[in-house]
Amino acid sequence: MNQNRSEQLFDKARQLIPGGVNSPVRAFRAVGRQPFFVERAQGPWLFDVDGNRYLDYVCSWGPGILGHAHPRVVEAVQRACAGGLSFGAPTAGEVELAERISACVPDVEMVRLVSSGTEAVMSAVRVARGYTGREKIIKFSGNYHGHSDGLLVKAGSGLMTQSVPDSAGVPAGYAACTLTAVYNDTESVRRLMEENAGQVAAVVVEPVAANMGVVVPKPGFLEYLRQITQKTGALLIFDEVITGFRLSLGGASAYTGVHADLYTFGKIVGGGMPLAAYGGRREVMACVAPLGAVYQAGTLSGNPVAVAAGIETLKILMEDTTIYDRLDRRAEKLAETFRHKGLTVNRAGSLLSAFFTPGQGDREGSVENYEEACQCDREAFAAYFNRMLERGIYVAPSQFEAMFVSDAHEDDLIDRTCEAIRGAVL
Repeated sequence: MNQNRSEQLFDKARQLIPGGVNSPVRAFRAVGRQPFFVERAQGPWLFDVDGNRYLDYVCSWGPGILGHAHPRVVEAVQRACAGGLSFGAPTAGEVELAERISACVPDVEMVRLVSSGTEAVMSAVRVARGYTGREKIIKFSGNYHGHSDGLLVKAGSGLMTQSVPDSAGVPAGYAACTLTAVYNDTESVRRLMEENAGQVAAVVVEPVAANMGVVVPKPGFLEYLRQITQKTGALLIFDEVITGFRLSLGGASAYTGVHADLYTFGKIVGGGMPLAAYGGRREVMACVAPLGAVYQAGTLSGNPVAVAAGIETLKILMEDTTIYDRLDRRAEKLAETFRHKGLTVNRAGSLLSAFFTPGQGDREGSVENYEEACQCDREAFAAYFNRMLERGIYVAPSQFEAMFVSDAHEDDLIDRTCEAIRGAVL
């Protein structure tokens, strides 16, 4: 594997960019190597600047459900670019994308487009506070909701990878309004609700956690969150930046049968472009300016190029819902291969994680929360990552990220990956 050009670029990048990367996990520190630099991507493949090709299961951290550079999406983006990159004014595309989101997730009666998942969740929390007149929120250890100040409390994903429990630079006053419960533990939620009676504006949750590795909700957990929020007058926010349009066309509400008050979407909703959205019940979203007093704005919100990519991606998913059956079948084949090698596997649709947790064997779903995820053998994962990369297969460079299957991962490539897993997991 040649990496001369990548090494040169990384040396230069470290002089100009903190850590040489624009998002921490990309630095590959947790797997003991330097990152490769991508030149282009097509279908299920990444090509780096040194001429190496990798079968990609990171999929840009989730957006690539159709694979990279899908011809229809690329064509839609090219058409949009020819008409202008940004207007700061309403376009018909914004209305169409909002209409398609609502058609897929009927709970979303009104929606606001933004530019990132962080912005979407931050805004949804602000709406919940404005609607309820309360200040506190409950989140869960290991759930990552972006890097806004009030939500970087026991977050997952990159913070776990870097062994940083919380971020420096966050004022104590922000964190004081964030209460942390244990994922899949209803008692921890009940206790916080009782101790903070009448003060909780919202419970925000990844309905299927995907930032401490994939951790699926235990039966009754999401249902309990729905019941207790309704009972106490708090709102339930589903952070579907990862799960939206990936678990199913209707996201987590269709997949689990549990319905939230507010939803946040990112990644797939923008077709890989910088676009996200938040929305929910009409009476709640009516709090947002200019209808209401909750202010949120953005020059690039509803950017026409990103909107075009999102519309075309949702069109394809709405035209052929058998995509989800294919993804489910292929992901399960990968999961079975990991299980046969003695690893613990959690899977929800095309999201899966193999946990290097000793002694748990075939017990699917035995990693149920942040504390159990933290017991994983990170050195064993790093060795596995490097052996997979040597075989030309790129998985996330962190034990605490998901493996994403795309529709471009056809059956022969899944078979090839299974063979690589058998050789890479010792």
